[in-house]
This record gives sequence, C-alpha cells and structure tokens, in this order.
Amino acid sequence: MQTPNPQRPLWKTYLFFLAPMVLSNFLQSMSGTVNSIYIGQMLGTQALAAVSGMFPIVFFFIALVIGLGAGAGVLIGQAWGARETHLVKAIAGATVLLGVLIGLVAAVVGSVFARSALVGLGTPADVLDDAVAYAHVMLWIMPSLLVFVLFTQLLRGVSDTLSPLLALVVSTIVGLALTPALIRGWLGFAPMGIQSAAIAGLVGNLVAMGLLAWRLIGKGHPLAPDREFFAAMKLDMAILGKVLRIGLPTGLQMVVLSLSELVILALVNQHGSQATAAYGAVTQIVNYVQFPALSIAITASILGAQAIGAGRIERIGPILKTGLMINVCLTGGLVVLGYLLSSWLLASFLTEEATLNMAEHLLHIMLWSLLVFGFQAIIGGIMRASGTVMVPVAISIVCVVGIQLPAAYLLDAKFGLQGVWMAFPVAYLGMLVLQTLYYKLVWQHQKIERLV
Repeated sequence: MQTPNPQRPLWKTYLFFLAPMVLSNFLQSMSGTVNSIYIGQMLGTQALAAVSGMFPIVFFFIALVIGLGAGAGVLIGQAWGARETHLVKAIAGATVLLGVLIGLVAAVVGSVFARSALVGLGTPADVLDDAVAYAHVMLWIMPSLLVFVLFTQLLRGVSDTLSPLLALVVSTIVGLALTPALIRGWLGFAPMGIQSAAIAGLVGNLVAMGLLAWRLIGKGHPLAPDREFFAAMKLDMAILGKVLRIGLPTGLQMVVLSLSELVILALVNQHGSQATAAYGAVTQIVNYVQFPALSIAITASILGAQAIGAGRIERIGPILKTGLMINVCLTGGLVVLGYLLSSWLLASFLTEEATLNMAEHLLHIMLWSLLVFGFQAIIGGIMRASGTVMVPVAISIVCVVGIQLPAAYLLDAKFGLQGVWMAFPVAYLGMLVLQTLYYKLVWQHQKIERLV
C-alpha cells in the first residue's frame, strides 16, 4: 500500500497493481461459468433459465455499487496520496454505509416486486415460479454481496489489490465447493435446489469478509474495520455528494453498455441459433481480453488520483503514457494470442464445424479493436482521477447509442452477420478519437485540484 514512488519505474507500479486485479477478474468469470455448469448439469436447462432471468436485476444493483466504488476510489486515492488517513476512513465509511442502505432497499423493495419485475423482463412462464424463488433468496443476500463488491473496490484506492484477490479466492473456493453439496444434499445438508448457488455465494462472501477483516486488522490497514472505521460510517452528505458526482455517471455507463449488448444480441439472434452460439463463444473470449484492458484503466485512474492528492500533477503524463504502453504489451499480447489460438479456443465452446468457422471469422473481425478500446478507457480513467467524469462517460454513451447501434443495423443490412461485428471497431475508434480530442483540447488546459 504505497503511493506512486518516483524512484520505482512506473511500469513496475502498474504491474504490482494489475496482477492481482487481473487474477480477480479471471476468478470472477470462472466462478460464474462453473456455477452455470453446476446448475445446468445437476438441475437441468430450466433451472439455468430460471437463474439467468435474475441477471439483469442483479446487474443493475452491482453496476450502481461499482459506480459508487469508482467515485469513492478516486477520492480515497487522492486522500491516500496526501497521506490523510482519517479522510480515507471517512470516505470509505460513508460509502460503505450507503452501500448497505442500497442493499437493504434492494432486498425489501426487490422482494415485493420480484414476480412483476421478472414478468416484465419476459421470463418464460414455465420457469417463472423457480425464478421468483431464486430471486427472493438472491435479493435478501444483496446487502452482503454489494458490501463485498464495494469494499474490495475501496481497498484499491490505497493500492491494495492483494487483499481483494485473497478474499475473492476464499469466496470462490467456498462457493464452488458448497454449491454442489447444497444441490445434492451431501454432508447432511438438505437439498436446496435452484437456491443452492445463491446460498453458497452468501456463505462464501461471509467467510471471505470475516477473513478479510481479520487480515486487515492484523496488518493495521488504513481500511481495517476497527472502532475508528465504524465511527466513520455516517451519511456525510458533503463526501457522498462528491462520490455520487463521479460514481453515478459511471454506473449509468455500465447499464447503458449492458442494454446495448442486449440490442446487439437481438440482431444476432435474427441470424439463427448458429449465430447465437457463435456470439456466446466469441463473447467468452472477448471478456478475457477486455478485462485486463479495463484493469489497466482502473490502475491509471487510481495512480492518477494518488498523484493529484500528493500534489504531483507532473506525474499524470507519465502515468498515462505508461498505461498506454502496458495496454500495447498486455492487451496487444492477448489479442495476438487470440488470433493465433482462435480455432482451439473456440473449439472449447463449439463442436459443430460450421458454427466454429463462423465464430472464428467474427472474432477475427473485431478482436483487434479491443486494443483501441483499452486506449480510450485509459484516457478516460486518467480524466476520472481528477473528478472529470461527465464528458468521458457521455462520449462512451454517445458512441454506443449514436454510432455502434446504428452502424450495427446498417452494416447488418449490407454485409449480414459480420456487419454486426464490424460495428464494434467503428464505435471504439469513435470513442478513442473523441476522448483524445477532449483530453488534448480541454482537460489538459484545466486546473487540476484535489476534490477532498
């Protein structure tokens, strides 16, 4: 847990920060994949469909909390860079309390309207009752889930990415070990059917949070849940106003991006089940390339915030350049591997040769553009470090809604299915151009000051 050290090469600081975060993203993806396999194989396709129907609701609240974490992370980074530990605790305490309240509202209101919400989302009638039963359990564990997600984000504000990784390892191991035991009723447990994954996830989160608290208290960590931290858990509206000013646009951006993916999926579905299967397989591979690019952007934002807090504004340029260089090496390396191993990777998901060939062609069309996506995300992350968030977020939303979706429809009409995938590079290039122009022409000429 150190502020950027002028004596240490920035690329080393990035890698120390990045490695645990990338592993955390991998674990989260793997956990979701394995849980889906458990439910699909042990309970059947209908059970998997019932669980899937809950995803948009859960994602909405997680997106909101991730937005809060992004806003609080910037403020914590600036306070940590200024070595004001009391302020770090004040920001974290206020944000965690708000996260708890959001979780409680989700649990109470969500449970009351769970059935009507799932009906509104078009949940098939034959799985509706199971989906509602699963939703009730999932919503009541929402407070612990949201606090877990939020608190691990806050730790990154003080450059601690190892503690969140260790907590996630524990949570994943407990959850994946307990899920099949609850499904089958092993070790004396009563079989819990479709609710097993949610309950196992709750137990995993609680165990992980307990061990995380023990670790942080033992290390005298600035965010240890001690008496001082709990005393800081109050609704400080001055702090929360700044957190929400940065966090809400970020959460909105995530929601818009997820909704746009649904529109793209609807376009793909029109080309038949082979196209849908190819979309699913390509998306799996794209996620493993895109997560590291996003992690580099988060790292740039936190390091930039710490530099601003320390009054080292001259470090912003090198932090940006180093982030762009690492994006070339890390994301670019993964893109190259994706091209070289595309057939083998896609064969892990697809068995029919025709679908495999289709998926490989589609992956080749857009995979390179993830490097461009990384560049624009890093530039936006640097600007977020100073609290400038509205314009970068607006650029992303405008490029998705105003460029990607229209381009997907037009190119689909002209080139068929491959035209849908051409829209991704078009949108990412638009984002990069506009983010760069705003950075060069506006942001660089603004006076950068601490937010707290």
